[in-house]
Amino acid sequence: MTSVRGVPGGTAAVALAACLFGTLGPASRAAYDAGLTPLAFALWRAAIGTVTLAALLGLLHARGRDRVRWRALPPRALAALAVAGGASLVLNLAVFSAFERTSIALALLGFYTYPALVAGAAVALGEERLTRMRAVALVLSLAGMAVVVLGGATGGGPFDALGFGLALLAAAMQAVYVLLGRRGFRAIPSEEATFGVIGVTAVGYLALVLVTGSSELAALPLRNPAALPALLWAGIAGAGVPALLFMLGIRSIGATRTSIVALVEPVFGTLLAALLLAEGLAPVQVAGGGLVLAAAALIQRGGEDAEPHEAVSGAA
Repeated sequence: MTSVRGVPGGTAAVALAACLFGTLGPASRAAYDAGLTPLAFALWRAAIGTVTLAALLGLLHARGRDRVRWRALPPRALAALAVAGGASLVLNLAVFSAFERTSIALALLGFYTYPALVAGAAVALGEERLTRMRAVALVLSLAGMAVVVLGGATGGGPFDALGFGLALLAAAMQAVYVLLGRRGFRAIPSEEATFGVIGVTAVGYLALVLVTGSSELAALPLRNPAALPALLWAGIAGAGVPALLFMLGIRSIGATRTSIVALVEPVFGTLLAALLLAEGLAPVQVAGGGLVLAAAALIQRGGEDAEPHEAVSGAA
C-alpha cells in the first residue's frame, strides 16, 4: 500500500515528482521531431499514464488491497475528481499552446505563478495559514524560479498577450487541481484518484483528436515507432509515477508546501536541458536554483510552520 509520512516524506515525494515532470521538455521535443503534435503527444502521455496506474492498481488488488466501490463513493467526491481531471486537461493544452505562441521563458513565468495562487486561495478558504516561514519560502522560490527561467531566455521575440494569457490560465487550472487534491476527493484513495484524473484527461484528449480529425497523425507511432521511447518515458516516468507522487505529497504536506517544493521542476528542467540539449547554464541560473532549494529546505522547518503529520496511504 502506497504511503507517505510526515513533512520530510511528503517533501521528498513532491521533489521527485517535480524532477520527473521536468524531463518532459526533452521527451516532448523528441516526440515532435518524430512528427507528433502537442495534442497527439498529450494523448499518448495520458493514455500510457493511465495504463501504468491501472497496472499498479491490479498489483495492489492481487496483493489483497480492497477494490474501491465507485458507486458507493459520495457524489461530491466524484464531482470534484471530474473537475480535477478537466482542470488537468485544460492546463496541459493551455501550456502547450502557450509554448507555441510565446517564448518558453514567458510561458514558464506565467505558469509558475500558481504557487502564489494556491497560497492565496488556501488562506482565503481557511485551509492553511500563510505563516512567516511559508511567506519567506514562497518569495524565495518564486524569485529563484524567475532568475533561472529569465537567465536562460535568449532573443524572445515580441510579447504575445494571448500566449501569456494561456500560461496564466494553465496556472489557474494547476491551482484548482492542487487545492482539490488536498481535500476535494479525500474519500478516494490516492492511487484510484490519480488514475481517475489521468483517465479523464486521456478520454478528453481522445475526444479532441477525433473531433479535430487528427487521428491519422495521432496514430503515427504505430506506423513509425521512432517516437515510442519518448512516449513511453513521458507516460510512465512523466505522467503515471510523478502524478501519484504529487498526489501523495499534496495530501501529506498540504497545497502551499507542495506548490513551493514543486518549483524544483523548472530548475531541474533547465539543468537537464543544459546536459542533454547543450543549452548553456549561466552562473545566475545556478544562484536561482539555490534559492529554490533553500525554499524547499525552509518548508521542512518545524515551529510555526508545522502542521499535524499525517500518514497518507492508499486507504486515505
